[in-house]
Order: sequence, then structure tokens, then C-alpha cells
Amino acid sequence: MNTIDLIHQHLAVLEPTEINVIDDSHLHAGHAGAQSGGGHYRLKIISPKFARCSTMQKHRLVYDALASLMQGEIHALSIDARSTNET
Repeated sequence: MNTIDLIHQHLAVLEPTEINVIDDSHLHAGHAGAQSGGGHYRLKIISPKFARCSTMQKHRLVYDALASLMQGEIHALSIDARSTNET
């Protein structure tokens, strides 16, 4: 299973209505994080679980769901997290 599939699998706990993951690793070739094998990703996720959450709380939920992939498969992650009523 590739990293994007793993990200989708781990984020399923947030019951997303939309999820889009873009691998930007090629833009960071030569970067220290890229040398260790961790990728750079952009994530857009929409979930009802984010209702009434601050930006920091939304990001914490995402990072908690991806904890086992951070500093391994994922070196850097840009997050656009919204609730279903923020789309």
C-alpha cells in the first residue's frame, strides 16, 4: 500500500465527506526530510467531525489520526481541514 492510500486509511476515522491528498515530495528533492524517505503532502479534508472546532483542533485531529505515519512515511503535511458547513 502506498503512502497516499495509508493516509486515506488512517483518516477514515474522521468520516470525511471529501479527502484529497497531493504528493509534493518531488518539489523537495534534496531536502533533509526527503533524504530520510519521508514525503511532503498537501491534504484537503472535509468532515462533520470538524464542526465547532478551531483550526488548531482540526489539525490536532488530523495529526492524531496520522500519528503512526508522521516522521516516517510523512515528513511534512500541509492541511486544509473544514467542516461540512464550511465548504
